[in-house]
Amino acid sequence: MSSFSLAVRDSSTMLRRNLLHARRYPSLTLNLLLTPIMLLLLFVYVFGDTMSAGIGGGDRSDYIAYIVPGLLLMTIGSTVVGAAVSVCTDMSEGLMARFRTMAIHRGSVIIGHVVGSVLQSIASVVLVGAVAVAIGFRSTDATALEWLAAFGLLTLFALALTWVAVGMGMASPNAEAAGNSAMPLILLPLISSAFVPLDSMPGWFRPIAEYQPFTPATETLRGLLLGTGIGDNWWIALVWCAALTALGYRWSTSQFTRDPE
Repeated sequence: MSSFSLAVRDSSTMLRRNLLHARRYPSLTLNLLLTPIMLLLLFVYVFGDTMSAGIGGGDRSDYIAYIVPGLLLMTIGSTVVGAAVSVCTDMSEGLMARFRTMAIHRGSVIIGHVVGSVLQSIASVVLVGAVAVAIGFRSTDATALEWLAAFGLLTLFALALTWVAVGMGMASPNAEAAGNSAMPLILLPLISSAFVPLDSMPGWFRPIAEYQPFTPATETLRGLLLGTGIGDNWWIALVWCAALTALGYRWSTSQFTRDPE
């Protein structure tokens, strides 16, 4: 069997293992998924009319359209926290060390976690998107190509954040620390343009919200789904995805390949 075939076979086995774990123990994914859903319902039904007036909209439906792209990205940030916890659990329980001694492709262990997390993130995005459509979100002007581009951006963002989360999990001493270290992936959308426009923020705070990965990705999704201006945000979002993927990959693989102490 060739090296490539071995890698594909072992990666598929590890992916199946991680998906079975997610199916048998869904409480973590469910808890993380509830955060963006509850925020969606909270901001729409409690603050919707007020927030809609703040962005120059006419009614609550305008704010639903505004908030959904950012919440889809926040859903990814919430879901990948589970990858950090899962990887850390494997590390702390000695499974990673056991896998190192087995006759399997070494990279397949990490690949299984990454691919499994990306698939869970996309499924979570679909679920949150379905809730958004149920309460009134519409994207009537988006073409099939724009929908495909939006899906591609969400997938790339999920891949980038998953690699970062895997690195956090491997560097954490226990599952609780892994979950806490990955919390910025949930909190960063709250200080981006996901909920309010940048020009409504204080001048000293605006650069923090502007120069972070969630803001250009959110504005790009809005442009694709709602027809607003994208400007330079699309390539900035892609650069962020590439940079985070490279950083997370390098961090994760260095943690995995180092000799256990």
